[in-house]
Amino acid sequence: MDEKPGRVRIENVNHPGSSTTVDGGMYHAMREAILAVLPEAAPGLTEAQMRQAVLPKLPDALFPGGDRVGWWAKAVQLDLEAKGVIARESARPLRWHRQAGPGPRPAEPHPPRGPGSLPQRGGRRAI
Repeated sequence: MDEKPGRVRIENVNHPGSSTTVDGGMYHAMREAILAVLPEAAPGLTEAQMRQAVLPKLPDALFPGGDRVGWWAKAVQLDLEAKGVIARESARPLRWHRQAGPGPRPAEPHPPRGPGSLPQRGGRRAI
């Protein structure tokens, strides 16, 4: 599948192997802003902190009054995480920081889910 001019293919760390295309100008502006505000090591920023921190770094022509910052911040965060550019910390609340080192690493696969890995709620269910 070829990308259309002005479009960028993004991935989602939560759905390995799937991708979609988005506006290249919006993507690159948010990518630069996220990478500018995220620290290089833990503790990183929460999602709310990241959204607030990127606001002054975004061009008003693309994000007038902060319009759609939430969606774009999440989409770009998931893409950068899938590409190994940023890392999700295991602490709660979730936090992200830039990856240290020479460059992006491939995203780690999710562990396989077996029949005993799902949480049990209430009584027994027929399978």
